[in-house]
Amino acid sequence: MKAALLRHLGYVALMSAIMAGTSTSALAEVAAKAGHAMPESHPQAIAMNKFAELAGKYTNNNIKIKVYHSALLGSDEKMLQAVQTGTQEFYIGTLAPLATRIKEVQIWDLPFMFASTKEAYALLDGASSKKVFEKVEPTGIIGLTWTGMGFRNLSNSRRPVTKLEDISGLKIRVMANPVALETWKTLNANAVPMAFSEVFTALEIKAIDGQENPLVHMYANKMQEVQKYISLTNHVYTPVALVASKKFWDTLSPADREGVKKAAVEAGLLQRTLLDEGDKDVLQKFAAAGVKVDSLSPVELAKIQDKVKPVVAKFTPQIGEEFVKGFYAEIDAARKAAK
Repeated sequence: MKAALLRHLGYVALMSAIMAGTSTSALAEVAAKAGHAMPESHPQAIAMNKFAELAGKYTNNNIKIKVYHSALLGSDEKMLQAVQTGTQEFYIGTLAPLATRIKEVQIWDLPFMFASTKEAYALLDGASSKKVFEKVEPTGIIGLTWTGMGFRNLSNSRRPVTKLEDISGLKIRVMANPVALETWKTLNANAVPMAFSEVFTALEIKAIDGQENPLVHMYANKMQEVQKYISLTNHVYTPVALVASKKFWDTLSPADREGVKKAAVEAGLLQRTLLDEGDKDVLQKFAAAGVKVDSLSPVELAKIQDKVKPVVAKFTPQIGEEFVKGFYAEIDAARKAAK
């Protein structure tokens, strides 16, 4: 009888341990929302789906991320605010809505800094971009990784733009940040700040003439249906940041943080690869859709670059002389390394 009692107690202890382990595992599972503005066909959407998959894998399925595409959780500004307050756990997109509080964010909006995607990627992985993440952390945001969106180009429905004068009078949607507004006003465009989620409809009803965005971004968002002309200006390289809510981040174990960060970096690299591949054939897709694509001659492009130099001079002191100087030094180093 004593032996039977011991066996029974052993069985009870074993089952208790199993149930305790199961309970701990269940409690460790965390549901999280990740939002962004791009449609499901865009490389960013594919990369975010991969991020969710890898985050589960690298945290032993402790972190369960559901991705919301196509601005289902709101505009970039609203999603950033939700991340700051802790009601949304992850966001990928521009940090431009923070520009009025974190001046360094505006560095990426200065026109004509980069000569190639390779230079832009070097800066995304460099010291200056890490400093921007340090600057935004006190606002309630943890920077996980920077990745690409591409060089911005101009599109419109009124006329081909092949020289500086062609820009004059065009009603162009721009991101709601001071540098972008000043740049297009300097080029004599009628610059209209607007959330991207509103752009297609505004173009469709002719409330605005055009917009400026990376080519893959344009095609994925069906700009070919409402725009007749694209001009290859490559005036700004736009990155996006994958960030987490600090309130959420502080609840994670060190191991889960490490797993999520690893997943973010890998997903960001995937996005860059998909964008590079997409740029190779998107021009043919635009041509097939009846969109006229124009390159600007070096002479005309130089005129536009000269026209916007005062914008760089105006905003450099606001962003921070030393920060801007360090950023350009990194570009120079990347340029020399590529030769």
